[in-house]
Amino acid sequence: MPEITYRQLGESGLLVSTIGLGCNNFGRAKTATETQEGTNGVITTAIDAGITLFDTADIYGAERGLSETLMGNALKGRRHEIVLATKFGLSMEGANGPDWGVRASRRYVRLAVEASLRRLQTDWIDLYQLHTPDPFTPIGETIDVLDDLVHEGKVRYIGHSNLSGWQIAEAEFTARAAGSTRFVSAQNEYNLLRRGVEDEVLPAVNAYGLGFLPFFPLYNGLFTGKFSRPTEGHVNGPADSRIARLRPHLAEGAPWDTIERYEVFCAERGVGMLEATFAWLLAQPGLTSVIAGATKPEQIQQNVAAASAWKPSEADIAEISSIFAPN
Repeated sequence: MPEITYRQLGESGLLVSTIGLGCNNFGRAKTATETQEGTNGVITTAIDAGITLFDTADIYGAERGLSETLMGNALKGRRHEIVLATKFGLSMEGANGPDWGVRASRRYVRLAVEASLRRLQTDWIDLYQLHTPDPFTPIGETIDVLDDLVHEGKVRYIGHSNLSGWQIAEAEFTARAAGSTRFVSAQNEYNLLRRGVEDEVLPAVNAYGLGFLPFFPLYNGLFTGKFSRPTEGHVNGPADSRIARLRPHLAEGAPWDTIERYEVFCAERGVGMLEATFAWLLAQPGLTSVIAGATKPEQIQQNVAAASAWKPSEADIAEISSIFAPN
């Protein structure tokens, strides 16, 4: 298997693999990883392949917390080999007790982190991330409790997800003014079809030295090269894929003229769409790791191989960007 590479996460001392493992499929119904056995297989393959960044959230799984629970079991004896990232801030449907819609407060963060630590069967979380902005809690209060967790050793680094450009700036300067622990990473949706973060989020990320972690980097799998233009309302791709099972509208509404032009571009260079997409993402300034989900060990192997299979020129990257130029 090709050797994986590593990058510094923002300006932190955390080094992570350029291919991460998205763990939102662990415990998901009707997937190979809904079981402990299936989860064990994917996690073992990922660690053996050199993947270190494992990204989950307390809400992932058919029932809240199930992804973390399965991971805690699977990581016994190997916890020290990975960088474990999880998130808080979305509704746990009462699993962490009542929250009244306020999920970034000092009170709730304490409940959430202790619950995640129990499910993950660990004493520390390497990267603890605010999953979404809390409209009720001042960001200073959230930063204050996260700073306490860092000093207590329960959390090593902190990150955020789904913040806008101005919210990233507010968080940065609030932490600086208080002399508190700063966020080291940002997670937002970013892929060839969703490039809105290029307007304000990525400039903020790069201005403040954050590491950027895109979610849905392959547009739910559309850019794996396993799909083609739908016919008569039928998704042409793997029947057990997330798109086919849960999000057929993504394939049906995709700009297939543009995607097929991209296929021609890839064919002319003798590379697959998966390889080209990973290369384009990893060429973006500030991007640290491409977090890709997997439900089977062979998908891990494909992702790791694809990440180092093609060394594009600057002209290649520019041409891919022009093919998918935002409107």
